[in-house]
Amino acid sequence: QVQLVESKGGLVQPGDSLRLACAASGRTLSTYGVGWFRQAPGKEREFVAHIRSRSHGGSTYYGDSVKGRFTIARDNAKNTVYLEMSSLKSEDTAVYSCAAGAGIILSSIYNPTQYDYWGQGTQVTVSS
Repeated sequence: QVQLVESKGGLVQPGDSLRLACAASGRTLSTYGVGWFRQAPGKEREFVAHIRSRSHGGSTYYGDSVKGRFTIARDNAKNTVYLEMSSLKSEDTAVYSCAAGAGIILSSIYNPTQYDYWGQGTQVTVSS
């Protein structure tokens, strides 16, 4: 199986940037599609970003609320996927989780039930 561990988030001010890391062990992460999801108190889990597996060309996809501000990328030498967040807003405050899955078809990348492995989640708070 794959173990995923997110780096610590933290408290940042509006407009700041923050990079989250999803470090994997057990398997080669580049063979899996990897997504980031977030959940704020009282709200549904929200799709943030996805990077497809090596066999699917590594294409990236973003939720509408973060498009243009967030970037998902791989560092295969470190077996890690990053979520680079910029121009952060208070609305970005949430617990962020990374997830990996094998053979996720494109139309299913937005569905958390299609992912097999999940990290523990990390809190990101954006506040002035």
